[in-house]
Amino acid sequence: MTRGNQRDLARAKNQKKQADANKGKRTDNLTVEQRKARDAEVMREKQKKKEDAAAAGTSK
Repeated sequence: MTRGNQRDLARAKNQKKQADANKGKRTDNLTVEQRKARDAEVMREKQKKKEDAAAAGTSK
C-alpha cells in the first residue's frame, strides 16, 4: 500500500461531514401543522401570563 492512511482519513472526514449535516435536523417528528398548533398554544399561555401579571400589577 503506497497510499498509507488515505482511506482512513477520507472515512473520518466523511463521518465528520455527515455529523455536521445532521446537526440542524429536527427530532420531534411533528408535521408543520402540529408544530404550529404547539407553538400557538405556548404563545397563548405566555400572553395570558403576561396579562395576568399586568392585571395584578394595576390592582395594587
